Amino acid sequence: MTANNRLFGILVPVISVIVGLLAGAIIMLASGHNPIEGYAALWRGAFGDSYTLGETIRRTTPLILTGLAVAFAFKTGLFNIGAEGQVIVGWLASIWVGVAVEAPMIIHLPLAVLAGAVAGGLWGFIPGLLKAKLGVHEVIITIMMNYIALHVTNEIIRSILTDQATTTEPIAATASLASTWLQSITFYSRVHYGVLIALAAAFVMWFIIERTTYGYELKAVGFNRHASNYAGMNVSRNIILSMVLGGAFAGLAGTMEGLGTYGTISVMSGFTNLGFDGIAVALLGSNNAFGVVLAAILFGALKEGAGEMPTAAGVPTELVDIIIALIIFFVASSYIIRWALLRFKKGGNIDV
Repeated sequence: MTANNRLFGILVPVISVIVGLLAGAIIMLASGHNPIEGYAALWRGAFGDSYTLGETIRRTTPLILTGLAVAFAFKTGLFNIGAEGQVIVGWLASIWVGVAVEAPMIIHLPLAVLAGAVAGGLWGFIPGLLKAKLGVHEVIITIMMNYIALHVTNEIIRSILTDQATTTEPIAATASLASTWLQSITFYSRVHYGVLIALAAAFVMWFIIERTTYGYELKAVGFNRHASNYAGMNVSRNIILSMVLGGAFAGLAGTMEGLGTYGTISVMSGFTNLGFDGIAVALLGSNNAFGVVLAAILFGALKEGAGEMPTAAGVPTELVDIIIALIIFFVASSYIIRWALLRFKKGGNIDV
């Protein structure tokens, strides 16, 4: 990657965020609201005190992991829309172990976390195998598997984990990621130690992609599968492993919700949207591990801060969804931003 392309990789998301926020301000003005008050309320709702900061970190944690799940698959040229289903099965598996197993924390907690990652990885293995061996498009199969995960999980909750109830028993304290110390310093927010797992996962992805032979092969397969196969790389294996590892990241996102935020799992009437939000996080983060972390922080802050906007500024929370949609629109239309940047660069002869 050239220096100019690296610069574009940083500028395009930043400009997209700025333009999205400006568009949000225009919408607020057009609807009779004060954008300064609206954004001030959003800031207070996300970072105004220790409690809101803790809740913002809590919201950011699973978004980092679902962003990594989508970004990792993108590196191999795959579009993992199945992160939502992988989140759900990871959540279910971690709660199952958290409720059913009795063991000391040193064994129980790692086992429950591992169960969530393995469940997500297995849910990613199926579309990876079908893509590698039969050429089934991963978008189609992962969309369908989201619904399978949702309804199978609901049935397991009703028929196996409970006696026709809608919510499981709370997990054992030995399987919990909750931290009394973190909660006490954030006025009893739901922040938990899962954020450390999410940051460690981002480092793991960066290390695999940038510092290992496997990561080099992943990127090569993403650029050109036929050339990679001609060079002796096992394309099928790389496709499967990419989906498995991406699924494991998404499964961990569900684990963070199960073992950290809620401590239970309930029958779901719809999707959690964590997996779908992960697509936006990955796009804004340019499929880079550390870019994903920054994008997740932004999205976590927007979603947490949105709750303060109706009461403090009279701005509906739906505006934040509009701002997020606009940001992603401009990221997806990055060629427009690149064209504008080139117009301002004298003699710009950059490969875009």
